[in-house]
Amino acid sequence: MDMIFGYARVSTGDQNLDAQLDALKAVGADRIFQEKKTGKSVNRPELEKVIEHLREGDVLVVTKYDRLARSLRDLIDLVETIRARKAGFRSLAEDIDTTTPTGRLIFHVFGSIAEFERERIVERTKEGLAAARRRGRVGGRPAALSHDAKLVILRMRDEEHRPIAEIARAFKVSRSTIYRV
Repeated sequence: MDMIFGYARVSTGDQNLDAQLDALKAVGADRIFQEKKTGKSVNRPELEKVIEHLREGDVLVVTKYDRLARSLRDLIDLVETIRARKAGFRSLAEDIDTTTPTGRLIFHVFGSIAEFERERIVERTKEGLAAARRRGRVGGRPAALSHDAKLVILRMRDEEHRPIAEIARAFKVSRSTIYRV
């Protein structure tokens, strides 16, 4: 027997799930999994449980896709996991339903747009870094020690036989920075 599973989540303990629960009950959810965790949390045990319960023909329903996923990429990965279990996914607010051909098409268009946007961000970042390099700027953190300071450190270590910890304190850097010199 095909089942409709609901998943409701709020980010903080002072928010309540009532509106989501009402909407999920209205679409006939047989069982609703509830979570009070931030979407950024990788550890969402109720989400893991609902996915484990999915069988062929079942449908996972959420009120909005951001209740399920942290990002569009995360949503695409989760829907792929659901699809691998031969189950469907519905998001009420966005009117996405992967149990229908039109819903699958819309979902794949979303996925393609997300992939395109990620690729454009990478492209723009590379262009910006190249432009900065042409102007003589390099990225990264500034060096903690000048060339002259490095020479002094080597002298303190090799000629004066000072302990590494003492040298690090004198230059206000970590011991690992001194070891790298």
